[in-house]
Amino acid sequence: MHPLPVVLVLASGRGERFRASGGVGSKLQADLCGRTVIERTLDAVRASGLQWHLEDVGHDGMGDSIAAAVQATRAAAGWLVLPGDLPLVQPESLRAVAAGLRDGAVVVPVHQGMRGHPVGFSAACGELLVQLAGAGGAAAVVKSYASRGEVLELPVADSGVVTDIDTLADLDRARQLLRAAREPGSGSP
Repeated sequence: MHPLPVVLVLASGRGERFRASGGVGSKLQADLCGRTVIERTLDAVRASGLQWHLEDVGHDGMGDSIAAAVQATRAAAGWLVLPGDLPLVQPESLRAVAAGLRDGAVVVPVHQGMRGHPVGFSAACGELLVQLAGAGGAAAVVKSYASRGEVLELPVADSGVVTDIDTLADLDRARQLLRAAREPGSGSP
């Protein structure tokens, strides 16, 4: 049996774009139809059945958050990097990215031509991930593996992999999507 990766939920961001758009407080604590953004993200992670780690200590950038989270889970078989502001991501998408790591060192979910999250990284990527710093996240690691043809782009039907909350408009759009999904016959995120 192939060991499963750990989902790294990144919740260290400052949310400056959210406040600049008129939002008050943390975007992760914003109400999204009766639950906070981060609660909805964690609900999906828990429902996936995968192990997870919440990285919510303040860091200078996404790269620093990823490095700290990977270091904290160093024995993992790999990692799924999931920003905490993706509250509509589906558990099935998390499991699909995890399964995709059997076929690639890096797995990127793609919805309607748009790359999303979580991005999966095999254990082979660990040394590069713990060296990350700054705002660029793991883009350099993805680029490095892509140059060797070791990135699997995984098509998914889940718009939640590309629906992040950066502004009040994003939050309103997520509310609309969530309400629409709750209507009879549409399924529910």
